[in-house]
Amino acid sequence: MKIYTKTGDHGKTALFGGTRVPKHHARIESYGTLDELNSWLGLIRDQEIAAQSKQQLVNIQEKLFTVGAILATDPEKATMNNGKDRLGIERLTLEDTAFLERAIDEMDGQLPQMTHFILPGGHTIVSYCHIARTVCRRAERMATFLHENEPVAIEVLTYLNRLSDYLFVLARKLSYDVKAEEIKWIPEKKD
Repeated sequence: MKIYTKTGDHGKTALFGGTRVPKHHARIESYGTLDELNSWLGLIRDQEIAAQSKQQLVNIQEKLFTVGAILATDPEKATMNNGKDRLGIERLTLEDTAFLERAIDEMDGQLPQMTHFILPGGHTIVSYCHIARTVCRRAERMATFLHENEPVAIEVLTYLNRLSDYLFVLARKLSYDVKAEEIKWIPEKKD
């Protein structure tokens, strides 16, 4: 497989199915942001964290490749003439979101109750996780923007929404594990 093709030298790229779009198209921005998120998740996974969290992150990274492939496919060309899926990959399911929800509930059950917003930070790994959470939110915003103009599977939108929740709770769990202080945001009251 050749790394460079020179087909994108004039600012356009091809989706699965052959449709060419500008590199700034909402579909490209959506899956490009997922690529960025996946890289942040790899950085988190490379840290000294619990084996269970590492395995969950591997699962999520694999699902993000699936989501990226879905987003990289022109919806009008997603199926072939014989009605089969052009990608030949499994789609996201309700179970994929349920996996995140179970992980959230399990971690949340080990943490002190949250009574205020929390300032991101406290430890490098926690900060990495908060950055990943914000990149996930950006990916979700891009996917919902795309959805206003072209169809995006509801399972994709739901998964990205829940993934940002997962990353928030993972950041709290990592804070707890490394005994980092969670600084509460308490708004100043005006007289």
